[in-house]
Amino acid sequence: MIVQDNPNKVITLQGKSVHNVKISSDSNECGITAILVLPDKQILVADFKNKRVKLLDQQYQVVSHCSVTGYPWALCDITPSEVAVAVNETAKNIHEVQFITVNNRQLVIGRKLQLQHACVGIAFHQGDMYITAYTALYKYTLNGKLVSKMYEDTSDSNTVINCAVSRTGDKLYISNNTQHKLLTLARDGSVLATFTDHALQAPTGIHVTPAGQVLVSGGGSNTILQVDSEGKRKLATLGTEEDGVVKPWSVCYNRHTASIIVGLEDQSSILVFKVE
Repeated sequence: MIVQDNPNKVITLQGKSVHNVKISSDSNECGITAILVLPDKQILVADFKNKRVKLLDQQYQVVSHCSVTGYPWALCDITPSEVAVAVNETAKNIHEVQFITVNNRQLVIGRKLQLQHACVGIAFHQGDMYITAYTALYKYTLNGKLVSKMYEDTSDSNTVINCAVSRTGDKLYISNNTQHKLLTLARDGSVLATFTDHALQAPTGIHVTPAGQVLVSGGGSNTILQVDSEGKRKLATLGTEEDGVVKPWSVCYNRHTASIIVGLEDQSSILVFKVE
């Protein structure tokens, strides 16, 4: 099991299982852009290509689902039963945060925040909501008031894709997809570290475990990496193409089962790796 106080303890993957999350009414193959483990041990996944959020039970079976207005890019938890979904579809001018409540194995659509910019990554920490917009990172209050534009990089497209907050809230991790970087920002938006590695190409998903370990998926390199909590060096390559990690988009640690769940861009299955 993971040592709670050591964010740099290297994770080792053991056995793997594969679980299909496609349902009969899905018109497309799934693309799992986000995964979230709820405190009650249920799991939420964002199915990008079918524009749905799906609720899985502890055996990874779909027990409920709901549709969103555009493509669901990212998920974060707000309370033990409420989550926020980053929904974006530029062609239809849809940029919004959709709140969903998980109630008795059902997904209940709640309020929505309409944004004036793209909404592709989302993270929440102690009242602050962090939203990425392809080339910028914004901070909002929970009721949708813009606090600040924390960081911007317009040198390329997709320089600010996903974001995650360190357990203590003092650092933000950002995936720069086109320039193959993982950035670590301070609370004020200044860059603390820039991480690059040949094993990390086109990074998308970032996840911080309860122990503070940093996981990142390389969509172009077919890898899941563990990076140190400072965001400066690679600790391990956890998963590769040989493990079935093909175009990974999302990664999430499930503390209830000591496993890592990986969502793939072009497949209807999620991968579940036991860890030690």
